[in-house]
Amino acid sequence: MGNVAIGPGEESLGVSNGKVGMWTFLVMDAMTFAGFLAGYARLRWKEPLIEGTAWPNPYETFGTVGIQLTAFNTFVLVCSSVTMVHALAEVMRGNMERAQKWMLATIVGGLFFLGIQGFEWTHLILDVWPYIFDPNHSVDYNLNFAATFFSLTGFHGGHVSVGVMYNIILYLGMSRGKITANHGDFVEIAGLYWHFVDLIWILVFTFVYLI
Repeated sequence: MGNVAIGPGEESLGVSNGKVGMWTFLVMDAMTFAGFLAGYARLRWKEPLIEGTAWPNPYETFGTVGIQLTAFNTFVLVCSSVTMVHALAEVMRGNMERAQKWMLATIVGGLFFLGIQGFEWTHLILDVWPYIFDPNHSVDYNLNFAATFFSLTGFHGGHVSVGVMYNIILYLGMSRGKITANHGDFVEIAGLYWHFVDLIWILVFTFVYLI
């Protein structure tokens, strides 16, 4: 008997190979984020090596307005998960025109999130932690906070960027008729990734901004 090639759209054990691949990736990615969060927690709650250098208070570092802005940004990202659910639902119903609109809304939500995050990074680099790129400023204990902040939010922001590009490709496929109601699996796999990114951000926001 010869070998039988299994394509990405075919099923193994009742689940499409694409979903199995995405779930496998998300499990590994979740472990990476867990490592980041564990490292942050280790630094956050250990006794300071130098007296008087306790971990910065997030409310003082970001300011109430900054935290409120990020909370609103979190709300936008969560809403983009809802629009992704609607996009998949419309694909399953065979209404590709409405699916395109919901997918476009998801893309806009992701781009809005990245825009606000870019604004926040610019403010922090220039005004709060200027010693990151300017050697004329002395480094203080905030450097640990800054390093873990940029590592966590930057890694997550990279995921959002990939997700936005992924969704744009799907949107273009829909608009050109390449992705039809028969390709609901494609949108569902993208939805798994997007919901994962949103869930991780809620954890990051809670750890870094609220605790």
